[in-house]
Amino acid sequence: MADTTIIKEEESPEEEVLFTSLRAGSWTEFYGQDGVKESLQIAIEAATKRSEAIEHILLYGPPGLGKTSLAHIVAREMGANIRVTTGPALERAGDLASILTNLERGDILFIDEIHRLNKSVEETMYPAMEDYALDIVLGKGPSARTMR
Repeated sequence: MADTTIIKEEESPEEEVLFTSLRAGSWTEFYGQDGVKESLQIAIEAATKRSEAIEHILLYGPPGLGKTSLAHIVAREMGANIRVTTGPALERAGDLASILTNLERGDILFIDEIHRLNKSVEETMYPAMEDYALDIVLGKGPSARTMR
């Protein structure tokens, strides 16, 4: 039987360019979510005045409300690079470790569909967020050791 899939899970490069060009690029281009925008603008202003990176932010809600657009706007306003991935793409703790160790100070990591993260990845992410350090267990059993 022929494949009758209508919706592809991954976007083609052409679709990605189209979605990127349609995405709001500034506060004035982003319509709605006024309370969220105001809170984010205050957080950005405070972080900028302290010459620090912005604190962790969790954007939640159904698809299509602008979470990804807001993440890109925050990055642009902070003058930061943004790295975008998805929860399902982070299959192992090593996947997260690879991304985190390649981030520069002040970079923003946006994890779309974070609710679909693997438990082992979650357990690696929480200490990384709290302590700004990555603890990796090497080996198994009595010879296992932790590396920071």
